[in-house]
Amino acid sequence: MITTLPLIKEFIGLFYPNLCVACDRNTPVHGGVICLPCQYHLPKTKFHLDRENPFTDRFWGRIPIDAGAALYYFTKGGRTQKLIHKLKYDGKRKVGIKLGNMYGQMLKQSPYFSQVNLIVPVPLHPRKKQKRGYNQSDLFAQGLADEMEIPRAPYALKRLEMTETQTRKSQAERFANVAAAFAVNKPNVLKGKHVLLVDDVMTTGATMEACANQILSCEGARVSMATIAFTEY
Repeated sequence: MITTLPLIKEFIGLFYPNLCVACDRNTPVHGGVICLPCQYHLPKTKFHLDRENPFTDRFWGRIPIDAGAALYYFTKGGRTQKLIHKLKYDGKRKVGIKLGNMYGQMLKQSPYFSQVNLIVPVPLHPRKKQKRGYNQSDLFAQGLADEMEIPRAPYALKRLEMTETQTRKSQAERFANVAAAFAVNKPNVLKGKHVLLVDDVMTTGATMEACANQILSCEGARVSMATIAFTEY
């Protein structure tokens, strides 16, 4: 029975093909995860084309970042939310890597990200990573690193606390929730580097700010940021 399982899956796949993770209707081109119509209609921000944009404005007066951008706008119930949900909760690891590849192609053409020389994902707490099986932000980082031909350092930062979910918290509560949640794990890796800090979704920026402050504590370090999605509020 075990030896015939792959054959059964292939047979079922003839009638139930892999569907687009954004719309659950169309079939992506071979090897893809997003269909062509969704690639066209997903709400791209184009933030990487401007040094100052709504992403960087969210950190104005709080921390110095060299550049910041997100691939898509996030709206509740929209296609971007479906992408993120499939990546985080449905085990669709390929989504993170593919989105990283797509955005990496854009960022390497932007003059504002040209000096980045290290990619660091926002870390998950070990218990949460063990439960999920992977860090969705690191999958995005993998795709970016491959396309931009820049090394990534997934263990440069560590998460000290198993913080509560940020989803239903106010802006002030979000900042308090993660203020002391992160620490530098490998200072020598970050020293003198221009780090691209990456995460899946940017809402208030509390998590990324907490991580950026840790990176900036390392001698000569600079920070830019990139996320899959950006939430307007």
